[in-house]
Amino acid sequence: MINEQDLKTDELFVNLGPQHPSTHGVLRIGLTLHGEVITKAEPDVGYLHRGTEKLSEVRGYHHLVVISDRWDYVSAMPNNLVVCLASEKLMGVQVPERANFLRVVMCELNRIASHLLFFGTYGIDIGAVTPFLYAFREREMILDLFEMVCGARMTYNYIRLGGVMVDLPEGWEKKCREFLDYFKERLKEYDNLLTFNPIFLDRTKEVGIIPRDQAISWGLSGPNLRGSGVLYDARKFEPYCLYDKLQFDVPLGEKGSCWDRYYCRVREMVESVKIVEQCLDRLPTGDVTAKGVAKVPKPLPGEAYAHVEGARGDLGIYMVSDGGASPYRMHVRAPSFINLAILQDILVGSKIADIIAVLGSIDIVLGEVDR
Repeated sequence: MINEQDLKTDELFVNLGPQHPSTHGVLRIGLTLHGEVITKAEPDVGYLHRGTEKLSEVRGYHHLVVISDRWDYVSAMPNNLVVCLASEKLMGVQVPERANFLRVVMCELNRIASHLLFFGTYGIDIGAVTPFLYAFREREMILDLFEMVCGARMTYNYIRLGGVMVDLPEGWEKKCREFLDYFKERLKEYDNLLTFNPIFLDRTKEVGIIPRDQAISWGLSGPNLRGSGVLYDARKFEPYCLYDKLQFDVPLGEKGSCWDRYYCRVREMVESVKIVEQCLDRLPTGDVTAKGVAKVPKPLPGEAYAHVEGARGDLGIYMVSDGGASPYRMHVRAPSFINLAILQDILVGSKIADIIAVLGSIDIVLGEVDR
């Protein structure tokens, strides 16, 4: 008879990343393994740290918008927006109505582009290459629209203090509507290709489950929180710009699995299409920039907090003014950084083969994690 003691193995420590392609090249997870089972997981960040919060103390308020593009570079429009909202609170600036409509349009198009990148790369993480090619086909169309309006395809600096950089160029609205009509049909393809693929379901449906209470305790937000069935979206419950005037649903998951988080993002793209269409239908005429925004703003001493529903969750800015040309202090509530922390909890007890499926479902961008 075999003695159970003879079958025991030593624990093994393994570094996952930072060179691993699925950790984005700048994330290391220290894994302690007992056979195939993870007994401890320690996310190690900071490989991409650039100190943008400290940089803000020697940069003007207009310059902060440029810096913000580099946080979540996959979804930079909401970064621009949250900096502007906090700065405008300090300055008491009223944004023209047309500018608010354009801000929402750009942020929702950027949400679609971001979720498309997630859709494509998550497919590759699980072993399906074709979804990546489909997703980038549509994402390029959105980047074409951004390039038309501001000249950039990734770091936009389009949303500015008091409004937006420029009005829409001729033909932009028509091209945007053509994209939306085309994209609706593509979403059906995505479901046939990946969402309900039996292999994909086996790899995600019962993996990486985050119960509702656990998601709340760890401070998750965005699709990671809603995937666990928690109904919270800043656009609905603490509306900014003009989201309170728009009709859209908030997709929810059931039990917080990798698949629930994935499918929340897929359905959010459907809702973003609805929002953009409503904005284009109701787009008013008028100015796109508030009058009276100084070239070198020096808001009165005070503090302000603003937050938006970014592609990865609740993105917030806390800003303090001492009356100078730069913020006295600025702090970013980065959803990717907060969402990432739960890995040390949910990976314990999982098999090593499921690590990438769980990590990919959290959908982090390390520029936002490290800042």
